[in-house]
Amino acid sequence: MSTAPTATSGAGADDPVPPPRASAPTGTAVTPVADGPPGVEVDGPGWPAGVPVAEPAEPVVANVEPGRVRWDPAERRARASQSFWTAVVGVPAIFSVLRLGVEAGGELQTTLLLVANVGPVNLLAGFLTTAARLLSTGLVAVFALGAVLAVSVDRLPPGTRRRPLFARWADLTPAWLVLASFLLALLTWPLLYLPLLLPAFVAAFQLRPGRLHERVVPRLLLVVALLAGYGWLVLPTLRDAAQQGELLVLALIVVPPVLALFIAWPLPGVVIRPLASVTEVAVLAMLVWAALPVISTPVLPLTVTTVGVENGPTEDVRGHVVTTDDVNMVILQERGGVRYVPVDLVRAQVLCPSEEELPRHRLRVHDFHVEDSLLEGLGRRVRPVHRIDAACRTPA
Repeated sequence: MSTAPTATSGAGADDPVPPPRASAPTGTAVTPVADGPPGVEVDGPGWPAGVPVAEPAEPVVANVEPGRVRWDPAERRARASQSFWTAVVGVPAIFSVLRLGVEAGGELQTTLLLVANVGPVNLLAGFLTTAARLLSTGLVAVFALGAVLAVSVDRLPPGTRRRPLFARWADLTPAWLVLASFLLALLTWPLLYLPLLLPAFVAAFQLRPGRLHERVVPRLLLVVALLAGYGWLVLPTLRDAAQQGELLVLALIVVPPVLALFIAWPLPGVVIRPLASVTEVAVLAMLVWAALPVISTPVLPLTVTTVGVENGPTEDVRGHVVTTDDVNMVILQERGGVRYVPVDLVRAQVLCPSEEELPRHRLRVHDFHVEDSLLEGLGRRVRPVHRIDAACRTPA
C-alpha cells in the first residue's frame, strides 16, 4: 500500500504535504473548510492556512496588429549588433579559407598541403595586407549610408517606417570604431581613391557646413580655405591627368569634395525605403566584386628558383615556395601542380612582383604614386623599389 508523502521540516514528520491548488481569484473571499488532516487549519481543499499563496501574474497584452509581430526595441538592437559582429569576425575567417582553396587550384590534396604549412599567423598577415582595404571599404560604406538613412528616418513620424539595417548598425557602432575604420581606409586605400573618404566622412558624422560656424561669412571663408588647401594638394596631379587624358582620375579628384558639401542632409521620405534596399544590395555586390581579387591573391610570395646540376643546364621554376626541409623544396608552380625540388639542385632564387603590383598610371601626388597607399608610399621612401630581375620576365 502506498503512503502519502510526508514533510521533513516545519510541522511534524507525520503531517502530509498539501497538494498544489489553483490560487483563488483576486477579490474572492476564501472560506475555511474542514476537509484537511486533523489538527491543521485549512482555508481551501488541503491547503494550510499559514502557507502563502502566490497570486497569478497579470497577463501582458501588447497592442499588436493582427498578423504582425512587433519586436522589442532592445531585442531588435541586440539582433542587429549580433549580425554586425558576426559579419566582422566571420568574413576574415571565410576569406582566409577560400584563399587557400583558390591558391591550391581547387585540388583537395594541394589545399591540405597548404593548410599544413601555412600557419594562422601567415593567413592573418596576408589577410591584413591584402584585404584590409576591402574590410575598410565595407565599414566606411555601411557607416556613411547608415548615418544618412538614420537622419532621414528620424525626421519621419514615429512608427511610420522601420529603421533600415545600415541605420541600425550605424546607431549601435561606437564612434571610436567608425574613426578606426576611416583611419584604416586612409592608410590602406590607394591615393587615387582617398578623395572618396571626404563625402563618406561628412555623411558618417553629419558634418554640415552650418556646423563650421554660426555666421554665414566666416562659414564661407572656412569652406573656401578648405577647398583651397585641397586644390593646392592635388593641382599638379590634376594638370598631369588632364594632359594624359585620364578622365576617371579627374572625376575621382574633383567630384568628391563638391559632393561633400551637400551629402549631410536628410533624404525625402519617399526614397528612404527604396534607397535602403538598393544600397544594401549594392554594397553587397561591391564587396563581392572587390573580394574576387582578394581571394585570388597568393598567400605565399612569388619566386623564380633556378634548378640544375653543377656546370650543367638549368631550369627556372616559377611559383610559390610552400616549405623547405633538408631533402626537398616544395614549390607550388604558378601554372598549377606541386613540384619537389631536391635542395642540392637549387642554384639561385629571386623574388618577383605579381602582375597586379605593376603600375598602370603615370601620376603622382607630391612624390607618392597614385596607386600606392600611404603605407606603401612611406615604405618606398624607406626602401625604394629594386630593379626587377630578368628571371622574373622569363615565362614559366
